[in-house]
Amino acid sequence: MEPRFILTGAAGTAIFRQTHESMTLTTLANYFALLAYPEIDPVAVSLGPLAIRWYGLAYVAGILLGWWVARRMIARPELWPGNSIAITDRHLDDFLVWAAVGIVLGGRIGYVLFYDLDPVLANPLLALQVWNGGMSFHGGLTGATLAMLLFARKHALPTWPLFDIVASVAPIGLFFGRIANFINGELWGRPTDVAWAMVFPGGGPFSRHPSQLYEAALEGIVLFAVVQLAGRRGGLLKAPGTVSGIFICGYALARIFVEFFREPDAQLGYLAGNWLTMGMVLSTPMFALGLWAILRAQRAVKTI
Repeated sequence: MEPRFILTGAAGTAIFRQTHESMTLTTLANYFALLAYPEIDPVAVSLGPLAIRWYGLAYVAGILLGWWVARRMIARPELWPGNSIAITDRHLDDFLVWAAVGIVLGGRIGYVLFYDLDPVLANPLLALQVWNGGMSFHGGLTGATLAMLLFARKHALPTWPLFDIVASVAPIGLFFGRIANFINGELWGRPTDVAWAMVFPGGGPFSRHPSQLYEAALEGIVLFAVVQLAGRRGGLLKAPGTVSGIFICGYALARIFVEFFREPDAQLGYLAGNWLTMGMVLSTPMFALGLWAILRAQRAVKTI
């Protein structure tokens, strides 16, 4: 048995305090991460110089699966006002390209305007380097909305039912997008000591909230269940605009909640205090807009 030495008095107290503080810092920095971060290669498939990333596949999966669910929804005329809907399978097929362009352009422009404007003003070519930048949901939503308005006008389609269709399937894309964020090891959470904390590459030595998974669960799975139940079981597709409003309000609430756990973008930091973030600022008017859409839809139904 190894001999043990016990120091008493001031010397022993000093050594204990120093050892305790050292162990505490080490624990905070390295050992709170009880779950290992699964370091998945962001590149899903490499074909020579061509690299197909999970992030791109997430966009494709979200749009295609959303399109499939949307086709099944319009195949049930009893869900819609007057037990009929003017939007056809052909319309949804054509809208795929419009939606993709609106989401990608809007998402990229929104990110530049809201999160990274100064570097782009100094070097405008950075706006084209999507592999070195990011995408903004609020910008993507704006781009998709413009695409829907233009598409509905071109094909003489009712606008609010088209909004409701897209809102009913949008959480699918949000889910895949947040999973891609997790795979890329980006948009991580704030430092924490919860049992499921992880140390992310590029996020320093501290264990952090896997906030991407929080968003995937709330903005994706939970919100999808809510809008689908509202439309299919609650009969709210018969009041055009209601499901759109529920989606917007639901996203805003989920985003604001998760922002308390998510690390703000490094170039912006906190906008006020040690809690207010750009995501909260952008989501607050969204909630008001969603409430307006719901109230407008309900008033329209009562006047019929």
